[in-house]
Amino acid sequence: MEGPDPVDWQGAALDCARCRFRSLLPQGKCGLGWACVHDRYAKRIERFFVLNPELADECLRMPYFETRINAARVATLFRLPPLLNDPDPGVRAMAILRLPVRHARQRMRDQDRRVRIAVAHRLPADDLLPMLSDQDNYVRQIAVRRAEPGTLPTVARDPDPEIRCIVARRIRAEWLGDFVTDPDPLVRREAARRAPPDRLQAFAEDEDFRVRHAVAERAPAELLRRLLDDSEDIIRETAAERLAALQKEPDNVD
Repeated sequence: MEGPDPVDWQGAALDCARCRFRSLLPQGKCGLGWACVHDRYAKRIERFFVLNPELADECLRMPYFETRINAARVATLFRLPPLLNDPDPGVRAMAILRLPVRHARQRMRDQDRRVRIAVAHRLPADDLLPMLSDQDNYVRQIAVRRAEPGTLPTVARDPDPEIRCIVARRIRAEWLGDFVTDPDPLVRREAARRAPPDRLQAFAEDEDFRVRHAVAERAPAELLRRLLDDSEDIIRETAAERLAALQKEPDNVD
């Protein structure tokens, strides 16, 4: 036996003799403290459905939410739509992850973040615009990672700097100049790593050496020469190394 003592979801002792699935016991398809649909321990419930997936449809209305979640993992799809209104968010999320995407649209405004996280994973990229303004940071992160780049200017000023970093990695290049004034240097660094050469000058004047270093790693020759006078050793060294490499290129025009 692994995990805690085998008890049901309300803490009462389990009795195999009273279980409707007791015929599975001699077949090795369940066992007390090992694989049991009535156990409170989620891993034992999960193992029960691994061994007996054909019984999942019968267990979708059982009172314990962990049982319903694990049953929903393997149940027949057409049995799952009612679970979109289950009182437990974990059950609703599991139904969303398995059902066709049209069902996910019904729960875009679910009150629980776990459900909205599942929705953000399931919706097509071009349907994620409403979720870019979700109240939960992690929901927005998922949406920003998956949304069409053309929609990302709407979240370029998101209050979460981690989200703005993701935006800077994915937004179309012509929008990257807007990040020059971002309050977070790590966001500005991400933008500098992708900005077109003609937009790098503003980043090269950034007060944070990490931003200027990102410029030194990819700037054209003219801008590199300016960075040779930077106040930071690492910026000067990086600029000199890149400038030397550029000058060795056969098609380089100095």
